[in-house]
Amino acid sequence: MALWEASDRLCSKRLKPLIPILLPALERHGRLELNSALRDKLLMVSAATMDRLLSEVRVVARGGQRRRAGMSSAVRRSVPVRTFGDWNDPLPGYVEVDFVAHSGTSSSGSFAQTMVLTDIATGWTECVPVRTRESGLVIAAIKQARSQFPFPLLGVDFDNDSAFMNELVVCWCRSQGLEVTRSRAYRKNDQAWVEQKNGAIVRRLVGYGRFVGAEATTALARLYEVVRLHGNLFQPSFKLREKTRIGARVIKRYHPPVPPVARVLAHSGVAEADKDRLQAMLESADPVILFAGIRAAQEELGRRVDRRGLNARSEEPVAVDLQRFTLSLKTAWQVGEKRPTHRRPYRRTKPYPKRQSMLEPFEP
Repeated sequence: MALWEASDRLCSKRLKPLIPILLPALERHGRLELNSALRDKLLMVSAATMDRLLSEVRVVARGGQRRRAGMSSAVRRSVPVRTFGDWNDPLPGYVEVDFVAHSGTSSSGSFAQTMVLTDIATGWTECVPVRTRESGLVIAAIKQARSQFPFPLLGVDFDNDSAFMNELVVCWCRSQGLEVTRSRAYRKNDQAWVEQKNGAIVRRLVGYGRFVGAEATTALARLYEVVRLHGNLFQPSFKLREKTRIGARVIKRYHPPVPPVARVLAHSGVAEADKDRLQAMLESADPVILFAGIRAAQEELGRRVDRRGLNARSEEPVAVDLQRFTLSLKTAWQVGEKRPTHRRPYRRTKPYPKRQSMLEPFEP
């Protein structure tokens, strides 16, 4: 115990090589007196034996609390790590999955989240709202997104979030024939594709307001129902072609920007039946109707953020006059920000009394 305390409570693997140095120093200055048998045992003790002998002592030293399991849980150890450089141009169907929290300025309590799934090969992105962080709801969201992708899912790449890294979600994905991988802890660039969509799609359309409850989750679902078509069919995106490093300079070259649907239709790894369904979807989609649906859903979400959870009541979706909306596209730039989720009215929290001016007695 004295050696462990004198070493500032080092771990056993670091304490073992320190004992031949620390023990003679303590004996030399008269801080410790040991017989030869005990001294020999201390010099020969293994790190595992020290861990066993110090287990109860460490519990007491922590105030009676045992150490919590860290990132190296059994489920995480069973899921292989995949970095940003390990994809090597995969087939369509391998997606990165991440959560975007709609917690507002406080992360306390329960709030809605958006699960974002981005395909590596084509950039096709699906967003599914989840009412709260629960394994059963995570599985239901993956099932919904799986039915919406225009091609079969082959693999999912999670981060180290406990909502994904648990036995229920991982075992279900493997039972469905999905390859499960994860990124490195605290390395967001390992999920660069989905992290970019978190800002370009979710934050750009929904903002940073707080959404709580089933009705807010339903409102988010109405938004994503039209966003998935508008974004995947009519929103071109860049795709990195090559990256060259010359000293401290990094040169990136991109493919010409095209919508994700164009990459799906041009990819040889997608079945012709899936391409036919996707082509019919593209021909029947009206971009103005989709864009009007986005603005109507944003209007409802904006009102929820304005109320800030007060006077919550069920509201009907906003009705859109398509003719008026189409005409307003020519002049919308004149009124500034048009996204209700980003345009917040000024709100004074409490009335401030008017302070008396030092010139007020002389005004007459």
